[in-house]
Amino acid sequence: MTPDDKGLTGADVDWDARAATFDEEPDHGLRDPGVRRAWAGRLTGWLPGRASDVLDLGCGTGSLSLLAAEQGHRVTGVDRSPAMVALARAKAAGQAGQAGGDAVFLAGDAALPPVGERRFDVVLVRHVLWALPDPGRALRHWRRLLRPGGRFVLVEGVWGTAGPVGIPADRLTALLAPLAVEVRVERLSGDAPLWGKEVHDERYAVVARV
Repeated sequence: MTPDDKGLTGADVDWDARAATFDEEPDHGLRDPGVRRAWAGRLTGWLPGRASDVLDLGCGTGSLSLLAAEQGHRVTGVDRSPAMVALARAKAAGQAGQAGGDAVFLAGDAALPPVGERRFDVVLVRHVLWALPDPGRALRHWRRLLRPGGRFVLVEGVWGTAGPVGIPADRLTALLAPLAVEVRVERLSGDAPLWGKEVHDERYAVVARV
């Protein structure tokens, strides 16, 4: 989930109202084969090589969750927007029976996901931390949801020209420093196929092992 060009923050956006058109962004819907291949390649590098339990927080319409499931992972997607979750479940139903893992979707707060005592191998979050009032607190809670040796995969950035919003990579790595034993940053701004266009703002991924 990213802001629009009016400089809105995550709290300002009615994500239910945006659900119907959310997948029109190339990196949201992954409808373009080239964009889809680009994200699939990145996920292969970020996620474990074995089938793993992945928690996708702020999953939107589930495109990235389902891509991870196609790679054999067991994915739980969480989004606060019931309309987004409904679309994600419809996609999952349409892909039922295909090769790969499985994905389930829950409506709930990404900062405090409704997963009870379950633990995961990966917490995957794309363009969500910028929208949370206290990213550090969310990261500390998510750390408790990871099994020993698990990892964060966090895709974030800074967007906009007049009043940019987001989280710079150096701030996010500082928040992760007390929580992880290894933190790696991958710059994504120059990878145009991920976004379906050239971009000039800051976009990156952090993979952090705990």
